[in-house]
Amino acid sequence: MLSKIVQETADAVTAAIEGTDDVMTALRTAVKNQVVGVFQDTSDVSTTGMNAIGDVVTGAIQSAANVGTSLTDATQTTVRGVIVGVSEVGGDVITATRKTVHTAITSTASVGGDIGSVAVAAVEEAIDAAGSVGVSSTEAVQAAVVGAIKAADESSSEAGNAVRDALLSAASLPHDMVEKAISGSSEE
Repeated sequence: MLSKIVQETADAVTAAIEGTDDVMTALRTAVKNQVVGVFQDTSDVSTTGMNAIGDVVTGAIQSAANVGTSLTDATQTTVRGVIVGVSEVGGDVITATRKTVHTAITSTASVGGDIGSVAVAAVEEAIDAAGSVGVSSTEAVQAAVVGAIKAADESSSEAGNAVRDALLSAASLPHDMVEKAISGSSEE
């Protein structure tokens, strides 16, 4: 069932963004609708729902790569779509944030994208989107950074270091919170 979600999401995202002038709004709406649909169709929100979020993110990133959309822009839009969608259905936004960012990094790596810039974009958007749905930005930073670091480390130590360096050098991110999350990621 879950691989079916990847394909459905990729198809929905591709259909939504082809031929539109506002690609990011179309992408965000398609992702949010997929997430809401998955949670409405799933009785086991904690496990199956979170796995399905990963499939939605994978489908969105693969589709964005296939149609030539910026992966950093697509990641930001996807992160927002997932967070808003999960919040709408009463799901665990923090767990969804970690899963979304983790999958965005692994999906970006699988299509040969720049995981450092995608990690920064994902954490930036997690902070903003979480705040827009009333979730603590501190918790969102922690979840997003841990998701990014763990995904990068699973790829290689070089990828893990690249993501750490990108997150720590990004002026747009709260350095103290990122640093704390990075040091905490090795304990989780």
